[in-house]
Amino acid sequence: MLQKQRKSFSARRLNVGDSTFSGLTRLFTGIMVALLVGFLVVLLIRAWPSIRQFGIAFLWHTDWNQVTQKFGAAPAIFGTILSSIIALIFAIPISFGAAIFLVEVAPSWIRGPVSLLIELLAAIPSVIIGLWGLFVMVPFVRDHFEVFIGKHLGAFPLFHPINGNIFGFDFLSAGLILAIMIIPIITAVSRDALKAVPSQQREAMLALGATRWETINRAVLPYCRSSLVSAVILGLGRAMGETMAVLMVIGNSYNITASLFSPGSTIASKIASEFGEASGLQVGSLIELGLILLVVTLLVNVIARLLLWRMTAVKAMRE
Repeated sequence: MLQKQRKSFSARRLNVGDSTFSGLTRLFTGIMVALLVGFLVVLLIRAWPSIRQFGIAFLWHTDWNQVTQKFGAAPAIFGTILSSIIALIFAIPISFGAAIFLVEVAPSWIRGPVSLLIELLAAIPSVIIGLWGLFVMVPFVRDHFEVFIGKHLGAFPLFHPINGNIFGFDFLSAGLILAIMIIPIITAVSRDALKAVPSQQREAMLALGATRWETINRAVLPYCRSSLVSAVILGLGRAMGETMAVLMVIGNSYNITASLFSPGSTIASKIASEFGEASGLQVGSLIELGLILLVVTLLVNVIARLLLWRMTAVKAMRE
């Protein structure tokens, strides 16, 4: 009888523990959802004066005039997309190459130190990277690359110097500084994805007589393709939302141009540079820019998740 009572008491304790743990996990999940909804609601309320005044046309208007109180988001959206694309163009091959080297090629004694250095690079505050870009990267890129390219390829709109001058504070510098900031993120996630590939994948290809590169190209990379896409999406999210480093090197000119050597603005840099002195309808317009950035970031992540699900489903069907 006593033994049965002890078992019953233990069962009740176990049930209470399970219920408590389940309740806590639901609470924490609800808090995360509430935070996201709260962000959207607060931004929507604060941006409502601008939304009511300009409507959907705010997305493609190019004006930003405090005197006439006319504002538009097109140049900021354009700058955010362009600088992020430039960053990905430079960051993806470097990141994937570094990850492949660390997992597939590098000797064991060098993998740990190099991986640690890459992770430390990701921990550097953005303002420090911005200062480095301001005093080191911008002069170097301007004097050694942009002047040369502008001289020989300036006839093309993509490399046309604005008013015949190249100052170095432009979309190209912003893209390069963003690439430096997202390379550690993409590299770290890609490295972990490559390490998760079963060794049987490599051994099977090598047993068939494949070279090391053929093994990586045909067996390793296809196996972790979805994880590599996730790494790129994480880097893209960081690039789109970066503020201080971009603010220090992009030049802060509110325009739309095809030239990479033109100063510009991103959504984040525009908010950071003007919010402290904004007044009236300008405040609502800046908050609406923040709302646009949040929505775009969420859409990018949703699209990436759908893409990953589709790739995973296709992979499962093939297997």
